[in-house]
Amino acid sequence: MFTATPQVRRKARTEAAARTFFALMAAAMVVPLLAIVGYVVYRGWPVLSWTFLTTNPTHGGTQGGIWSALVGTIYVVFLSLAISAPIGVLAAVYLNEYAKDTWFTRVVNLAVVNLAGVPSIVHGLFGVGAFVYFLNVNGGKKSILAAALTLAVMTLPVIVASTKEALASVPVAFREACWNVGATRWQTIRRIVLPNSISGILTGVILQVSRTAGETAPVMLTGVTTWKMIEQTGLFLYHPITDQCMALSMHLYYIQTQASGAPKALPFAIAAVLIGAVLVVNAASIAVRVALRSRRKW
Repeated sequence: MFTATPQVRRKARTEAAARTFFALMAAAMVVPLLAIVGYVVYRGWPVLSWTFLTTNPTHGGTQGGIWSALVGTIYVVFLSLAISAPIGVLAAVYLNEYAKDTWFTRVVNLAVVNLAGVPSIVHGLFGVGAFVYFLNVNGGKKSILAAALTLAVMTLPVIVASTKEALASVPVAFREACWNVGATRWQTIRRIVLPNSISGILTGVILQVSRTAGETAPVMLTGVTTWKMIEQTGLFLYHPITDQCMALSMHLYYIQTQASGAPKALPFAIAAVLIGAVLVVNAASIAVRVALRSRRKW
């Protein structure tokens, strides 16, 4: 029979203390999220309903639902992703697979890192100057297209960084095996590198929905208004990209700071819908990542 020595027992106590400490740190990240979501849902529950989601605001936004704001958010977010995702992925493929380590690539990588840290209000001011006035995308007026372009610029560096990380996770031996049998660099990227890194790429792209859906300053300055109704025609959602629209983040800001006579539960209900949409998208990204990673053979 082996008996634990004092040194072994001391190490076991140290291990148990470390495990408890790290478990508390993990809980410290989850508990605030649960508290915030629970509090927001609790305060907004008297207003939350299916009718609240599918009816337009009335009486200056203080009554009715959030249909116009919800549709406007969907349009702006997914149009921005349609612009930024292809550019970001292709740029990352070039930087990781083709570009050599020169002063130019180092400058580009530094610019990507710095651009990711620029405050959103600065992106909004840039969008006004670049897309509303300089490029004149809608005759010098605010539009959904200008807002989407601004959000695309804001999310582009994160997509580039996440895509580069996903591409770099593919073993170099895979590339070398393809080159040894005569495959070109593009054939290797298209048939080996991209399929084996697609889960990380999609995760990085989808997670940007969380950021773009909650931004207020960039869209407020470039294409979102406080009041713009759309026709409720079932599943048919229509907004000209040269027009303005409402957005959940802007609607929440307006109700909380400028509208008078709104129910106290209304801002919390809008926030609950916005958080719920973000959580659903994040859950979808996790499901996609798990499904794609399960197909890996390495």
